[in-house]
Amino acid sequence: QVQVVESGGGLVQAGGSLRLSCTASGRTFSSGTMGWFRQAPGMEREFVAAISWIHISWIAGNTYYGDSVKGRFTISRDNAKNTVVLQMNRLQPEDTAIYYCAAAEYYHDSIYVTFENRYDYWGQGTQVTVSS
Repeated sequence: QVQVVESGGGLVQAGGSLRLSCTASGRTFSSGTMGWFRQAPGMEREFVAAISWIHISWIAGNTYYGDSVKGRFTISRDNAKNTVVLQMNRLQPEDTAIYYCAAAEYYHDSIYVTFENRYDYWGQGTQVTVSS
C-alpha cells in the first residue's frame, strides 16, 4: 500500500518562502511521476508542478510548472528518500490554497503531468496561507 504524505505548509507573509515535502512510502518507483496540485477555496484544483523520471538512476528528472508559478517555485527530487520537495519563493496571497502531492507509477511527460487522472496516489494535503 502506497502512502503519500505532505509536510511543510503554514502561514507566511507575501514575498516570503515555504518548502513543501512529499514522501511516497510503501514502494520504490523505478520510474514515475510526482506532482503538486493546489486548490483554493471555491476554485478547482490546479496543477502546480511535477517531476518525472524514466529510471530510478536519474538523479534529477524532467520538471514541469504551471504558468502561475514559473520562476518562483522549484520542484526537486531526493531519489534515496523517495521524496519530492517544492520550494516556493516570492509567495503571493493568490498562492493560498491546500497543496496536494500525487504520485504516479509511470513516467509521464509534457501536458500529461497536468492531468489529475494520471496519478495513482494522493496525499491529504497541506495548507499554505500567504498574508498580504
